[in-house]
Amino acid sequence: MGTHRKLQQFSATKFAAPASGNHLACNPVIDLVANAGDGNTALYVWRANGQLVSKHAERSHKVEVIQWKDDGQFLAGGWSDGVVRLIGLESSKAVHHLRVCENGSGKINFIAWSRNVTGGQQAEVELSATLPSREIELDETKSLLDLPHELTFLEVETALPKISPLPVSGGSGDDMFVFSTTSSLDFVFRPTKPEDAHNVHVMIVGSTDGGIHLSIYDSLVIGSFRYSPRPPLKLASGSDEFQLCGHGSDPDISTHTLLLKQAGGDQASLHLVPMDLTFVHSSPVNLSLLASKMTTMQNLLRYLKQTQSHMTGEWKATRELPARFLNAVKEDLEKMEGGPVTIVQALYHTVVTGHVYEPLKEWLVDSLAERGHKRWEKAVVSGLENLRSLVHENFIPALERCGIILSRLLGIARFHDSRESIGFSAAQILNLLDIVSCLTVVANRILLSVMDELEHFGTFSTWLRLEIDKQASSTLSDELTEKEATMDHGKVISYIQRYLVTSPLALYFDEVTREDYAKDQNLAEDGSSLLEMLDKQFKRQESGQPYMKALPHIDFLVNYLTSRSGMVFRNIAEAKKRSVRLGRATELSVPKKIWKHDMYTCSVKTGDDSEAQAFTAISDGDDKSKVYLFQTGIAIVNGISGETKTTACGFALPKGATIVDFKFLDKSALLVLCQQQDEPAYFLFCIRYQPYHLPYGAYKTPQDIRFVGMGADSDGESVALCFVFSKLEGFVPVQMEVQKARKDRGQIPARVCLLGKDKTVCRVYALPDDWETAMSELSLDEAEEAGNKGS
Repeated sequence: MGTHRKLQQFSATKFAAPASGNHLACNPVIDLVANAGDGNTALYVWRANGQLVSKHAERSHKVEVIQWKDDGQFLAGGWSDGVVRLIGLESSKAVHHLRVCENGSGKINFIAWSRNVTGGQQAEVELSATLPSREIELDETKSLLDLPHELTFLEVETALPKISPLPVSGGSGDDMFVFSTTSSLDFVFRPTKPEDAHNVHVMIVGSTDGGIHLSIYDSLVIGSFRYSPRPPLKLASGSDEFQLCGHGSDPDISTHTLLLKQAGGDQASLHLVPMDLTFVHSSPVNLSLLASKMTTMQNLLRYLKQTQSHMTGEWKATRELPARFLNAVKEDLEKMEGGPVTIVQALYHTVVTGHVYEPLKEWLVDSLAERGHKRWEKAVVSGLENLRSLVHENFIPALERCGIILSRLLGIARFHDSRESIGFSAAQILNLLDIVSCLTVVANRILLSVMDELEHFGTFSTWLRLEIDKQASSTLSDELTEKEATMDHGKVISYIQRYLVTSPLALYFDEVTREDYAKDQNLAEDGSSLLEMLDKQFKRQESGQPYMKALPHIDFLVNYLTSRSGMVFRNIAEAKKRSVRLGRATELSVPKKIWKHDMYTCSVKTGDDSEAQAFTAISDGDDKSKVYLFQTGIAIVNGISGETKTTACGFALPKGATIVDFKFLDKSALLVLCQQQDEPAYFLFCIRYQPYHLPYGAYKTPQDIRFVGMGADSDGESVALCFVFSKLEGFVPVQMEVQKARKDRGQIPARVCLLGKDKTVCRVYALPDDWETAMSELSLDEAEEAGNKGS
């Protein structure tokens, strides 16, 4: 096999428990490894030294597939309940939940991430090409181009104080713990970086029921698609569904390539389908700006919902314990001689006259006493103070950010007006701003009511403790007399009348019937100003007239804002979804059942247009010493894919060698992990498949494919470099993942990640620094000679 080059071990990770299945994923930018464990019930992220970074588990659900985002910030996990959960790099919590499969209709079987550059970046490049004719210096040109760019992506939110974390307990739903730490909040509400202004991150998810789910910028869902080549290729079982099993893309072209396989049976062919994201190629607005603001708005709505849940919980906590204490004396007061007396009347009577009814005295001394009073005071004071903090530090700041984002969206809508279909209008955004204004008014009224109630309760609590001590004592001490003389009885009476049994805060937090809720929602949607309607209802309530019960409620307004925002999100998604086009399929076949496959897509500039080059490597299960390589050229004009042309070739391993795994590394290298009967037991072929060092020929049937002999003699290295592994003794690799060199977080070399047979050890090897130079020196003439010998 010629001269062997040695791969040095970069790192090694030993898992605390065996990895389940083949769920292994290497972070693209950091030396981290993720795997599924505990019988696929948990996701683990490990450092190179075997230290556990995070663990995420879901009750009664299992991991189906995992994949890191291209920038390494998210780990996407597809779970058996049909939901893709995005785990943040800085947190073990699921930051986003994307529903892919409904009601058990299928299971998630594929996830892929990619990055695209929007058409606006290409227009900027073309504009810069015209400026040198005006004899402007390069730095001046850059400044001239960057000024509108910087103004567009000016992050006003960064000038505001950071949003505060929510308490750990008291939330609800999937987001209960997402906003509970500062690090998690910083990760969720990341500002848009200027260098990412023209980048759109795309996630494509495939399910076993044939669905292809598309989303951008983490969580902005575009929609689901289904595709079946025409005419459908029916199997004996009658199934004609095609499942997504491969994906390829290039940042510079908006056309992605999909690999589909037919469900069921022993398939010997795959179908390559172009998917045109024309909204990326020619977006009427800067897609990255729109998507980032929409994603931030979605996160703020989730944050508001959790804050509202905490606020409701704190208000209920201020009412529940006092209500139990008051109910304990209610029955005794009603059975009094001389007629029933309520607790409000009894306490009012005591404040005004100093006389205490006997049931009330027994309640103060025996039931309530000092211990009960302390519990009462703690429940009310801590609940109101927590409610005040939630409104002031969490709820109102989040509303301010919602207002800023909606103002940006309003500017975009007014700028484009009806000239382009951007998915939303200025009227819709004004409606959302109206709801945010209502929430702001309600939040400030809650804040004033809480402050007022805290002040009154402080006086009432002091008086209540004084009465407990007076009734428990046989004589009135000078200290008690002095306290009673300085007491503000007016505030005590005011608290008893306004706050003891009911509270003004009930207007915003108390239960509302479904009929009132539905009626108020219908009235809110009649098109009139919600803020004016709310102001009118406050005046009616204060004057004792009938009013809309649900409208002032904090949960009604939060839910209404969420639902109306959801309509805008869906309209934007529909506008983008209409710009997605699935092209004609190309069938790629091998003689027997497909065993393994991989795909890589790159772009080639052809004049004013581009061409996508999709490379697909396939190996069948009957002959694990051969790899079939298909090259499919796809013409692209204005972001629309056209005719395709497929050529193919193949290569055979040396005698006695079989394939363990293979993966594309980049646009020039295909890595093939092989097992050899002789020493060394395992080696790695690094094949230069582009530019056309292999004998590609026109493809019609698998029998037309010419093979290159790999390692028949020293000429075998003309098309490939051969590497052996250091420190591999006793280690049996069964799976391979590859990552190209990155410098996002410091320089990290191209890597080969191997999972051992026992699924407890993962070893990472670095390709040498000069591997690309060595690949470029491979002789085309010698390659052709090797191809002739191989054939």
